[in-house]
Amino acid sequence: MDLLSGTYLLAVLLACIVYQSGAQEKNYTVREELPENVLIGNLLKDLNLTLHPDVPLSSPLQFKLVYKTGDVPLVRVEENTGEIFTTANRIDREKLCSGIFSENRCFYEVEVAVLPDEVFRLVKIRFLIEDINDNAPLFPSTVINISIPENTAINSRYSVPSAIDPDIGVNGIQHYELLKPKTAPKRTFGSITNDQGQNVFGLDIIETPEGDKWPQLIVQQILDREQKDTYVMKIKVEDGGSPPRSSTAILQVTVTDVNDNRPVFKENDIEVSVPENAPVGTSVSQLHATDADLGSNAQIHFYFSNQISSLAKRLFAIDNTTGLITIRERLDREESPVHKLTVLASDGSSTPSRATVTVNVTDINDNVPSIDTRYIINPVNGTVLLSEKAPLNTKIALITVMDKDADLNGKVTCFTDHDVPFRLKPVFDNQFLLETATFLDYEATREYAIKIVASDSGKPPLNQSAMLLIKIKDENDNSPVFTQPIIGLSIPENNAPGTQLTKISATDADSGRNAEISYILGSDAPPIFNLDRRTGILTAVRKLDREKQDRYSFTVLAKDNGMPPLQTNATVTVSVLDQNDNSPAFTHNEYNFYVPENLPMYGTVGLITVTDADSGENAAVTLSILNGRDNFIIDPLTGVIRPNITFDREQQGSYTFQVKAVDGGRLQRSSTAKVTINVVDVNDNRPVFVIPSSNYSYELVPTSATPGSVVTRVFAVDNDTGMNAELRYSIIGGNSRGLFTIDQLTGNITLKEKVITSDHGLHRLVIKVNDLGQPESLYTIALVHLFVNETVTNSSYVQELVRRNMETPIGQNIGDGEITPQTNDYVKIIIAIIAGTMTVILVIFVTALVRCRQTPRHKVVQKNKQSGEWVSPNQENRQIKKKKKKKKRSPKSLLLNFVTIEESKPDDPGHEHINGTLDIPVELEEQTMGKYNWATTPTTFKPDSPDLAKHYKSASPQPTFQIKPETPVPPKKHHVIQELPLDNTFVVGCDSLSKCSSSSSDPYSVSECSCQGGFKTPGSIHTRQL
Repeated sequence: MDLLSGTYLLAVLLACIVYQSGAQEKNYTVREELPENVLIGNLLKDLNLTLHPDVPLSSPLQFKLVYKTGDVPLVRVEENTGEIFTTANRIDREKLCSGIFSENRCFYEVEVAVLPDEVFRLVKIRFLIEDINDNAPLFPSTVINISIPENTAINSRYSVPSAIDPDIGVNGIQHYELLKPKTAPKRTFGSITNDQGQNVFGLDIIETPEGDKWPQLIVQQILDREQKDTYVMKIKVEDGGSPPRSSTAILQVTVTDVNDNRPVFKENDIEVSVPENAPVGTSVSQLHATDADLGSNAQIHFYFSNQISSLAKRLFAIDNTTGLITIRERLDREESPVHKLTVLASDGSSTPSRATVTVNVTDINDNVPSIDTRYIINPVNGTVLLSEKAPLNTKIALITVMDKDADLNGKVTCFTDHDVPFRLKPVFDNQFLLETATFLDYEATREYAIKIVASDSGKPPLNQSAMLLIKIKDENDNSPVFTQPIIGLSIPENNAPGTQLTKISATDADSGRNAEISYILGSDAPPIFNLDRRTGILTAVRKLDREKQDRYSFTVLAKDNGMPPLQTNATVTVSVLDQNDNSPAFTHNEYNFYVPENLPMYGTVGLITVTDADSGENAAVTLSILNGRDNFIIDPLTGVIRPNITFDREQQGSYTFQVKAVDGGRLQRSSTAKVTINVVDVNDNRPVFVIPSSNYSYELVPTSATPGSVVTRVFAVDNDTGMNAELRYSIIGGNSRGLFTIDQLTGNITLKEKVITSDHGLHRLVIKVNDLGQPESLYTIALVHLFVNETVTNSSYVQELVRRNMETPIGQNIGDGEITPQTNDYVKIIIAIIAGTMTVILVIFVTALVRCRQTPRHKVVQKNKQSGEWVSPNQENRQIKKKKKKKKRSPKSLLLNFVTIEESKPDDPGHEHINGTLDIPVELEEQTMGKYNWATTPTTFKPDSPDLAKHYKSASPQPTFQIKPETPVPPKKHHVIQELPLDNTFVVGCDSLSKCSSSSSDPYSVSECSCQGGFKTPGSIHTRQL
């Protein structure tokens, strides 16, 4: 009785203290998940607040919701009426009070300050959250498996995993039942059928001391595993909500072989305490269970029930064999002080035994107290302004201290660190009001920095501190003072009209009307700005444009309402910050550059210039190439374009791509420009012969050809343009007698002199074609074979001559050093006739004498006739010599250099002497003809044609040229003798020798050939007298 009386007196005393401190509590009940703007209560009515007419108020009655900065309140309070409404943030009991299953323990608290100070009171509102049936109970698995031995006695009970429902009370789990099948039994799980398992088993519900309902399966009939080993049923769980919510699961009971005994725990209920700072791996409890069976039936397996919370499964681990429970993760009492672990022990053939381990996490002083300052007087820039005339007990802020620890570790004391004219007045548990304790004197102290300290009672104690600044206002004996005499502002351009630039603030040491400050723009202020007289909010009336004006400077005045009024001024400097509102601008929409095609890789092509009217990063322009990155690169900062390739105007004469300029703004702006690079030709291509198409071809020059007639022509092309493609032809060798001449423009080769007998035979002309390029002319050399004769009686012989001539150095004139087959046959005939004549000279002397005179004349006539067909130049000056075997010399592989060709002095004075040197590069390049993309280029060109630059020692008795290499010089591009293919040989303009037919079996007889095309020589045949 004495204890009850003491408790009652203490409650009355606390109530008196709370009432005297101007603090009240008010409880409301609200259902969860209510929509927005639902009225919960009215503080003005519910608190019975009445205003006494004799008590003047400094400001209208106001209800101010006091909450921590950053919190999102679940309710709102109308400041004028005190009505409480729900907000768009719906109340969810399961989220707000997670882990609290008691129906009366889920609360939501807020504080409301009733202002002004004349009627001040602090109201703590506690909202009791009512649960609604918004969650359905659910089994931990859709299929529940239970094993029961066949020797189980009737009325034996086996635990079934219970369902979980986050709702509480009547909305929680209320009922379990086994469902009867609605249809005839069917084959569902192989040989498993649902044949009235409800008759074999029953279901009962037991309630734990904590109020949980656990289902138990009751064996109602004797089980026979050989007759039926599996039963499949449906189990249903249902809550008590309106309407009720439910769910089902498949309950599969497996009848196992005889297992006389199931495991038995030594202790079914164990309670242990573990400090929250226990390290991971610490042993929590050692469970012991025994089984009276033998062998495999006595092997016990420990595991957690699926009914324990997910947090407990995460924090604790159990050894399946030993039953030792250990800490898996670090514990936190503040997260959950108690964990209930349901441990099952199974021998593998029957329903497991159950034991409950309650783990109490003991507190460790590991949390520092927290201080939450909720201002009742709104601070200005973090400082509370308080007049020196402020009355006693003026409420400044609500201080809330908290400590998550328990007992003494969570008991917090709050105090200020030194003597100040303010005090902390307790109002609620761990809540204090900061109010004035004495009258304030501005002249004594103008401001206070109050340090609030919160300390717990742990050993050692932990503490936390917070600072609160208060400034005191005086009477009107001081002019307003700006916080800074020069107010520097920065505002981005393109602002919306009416944009607030800043709130100009000035302080006045006075108070009341004397401290009321009016803000006025000075006369020098431009009309683009506006200043609110009362609030000091400076706004921009119109949009600012940095590109037009980037800085403004003007005066603002602060004037109080004292008598007489005092004023002061300050200078406002507004810097207009740049916005990325201008795209980069190219100096030209299109750029054209001209570069020589021999510009080296990474040489400078040109410069792209771009500007941006913005400033700073917004004007930092970066250039890039959109297309053509493989060919060109651009310096992203300087705009210098450089090639990433080597140019070849003949392959591509111009390049066009887009250059993109991107500024460095946060929202980047860009623009593009077209760039065209024109490649100017450079003389980098040598002429290429198209006609003749082969170095092994030849043309027939009839002896009847008249001087001035065209016997053949050469034709070359040059891939360059302009003067670099202007070509000139000349004969640089093989024309020692001056029999032929060439037109330097057209390439037509004409007969200069009348053909005489000594001119008969094969002539090899060395033709040079050079362009007029600057600074260096390029040239190419080709061979033209001309066969001077009436007809071609044996084309194979001519081809053999051409082939052998290809082995002769190009600086040496060719001649026929062998006797023609016809001449050789006539010599044999003459020898035979002479031999026959000598045998009969004694018989027919006169006849032999006459015949001997006529025979030489006849031989001369025949010899002249045949020599006209077969004899090469200087044939009459040569003597028939016996053929000698000569060892062929392999062609010399000379580097690219110039050679001097000198003629050795022959024994035959009839030979012409060739003087001077011929500068001819002796290196032949491959793919000579193939480099030129000519539409009519013969497709039979072969890249492996004989190399004319490789000189051979002549096998004929013609004069031998000695090749002496001179000092090597640097190689010159394209200055080579053109290598022409072997095929496409010109034979008297005929397409093929196979078209010719011979009526004689003599291989040396003259055959006629019908030809079309070729070069026809007009005019009659003239003979040149020797």
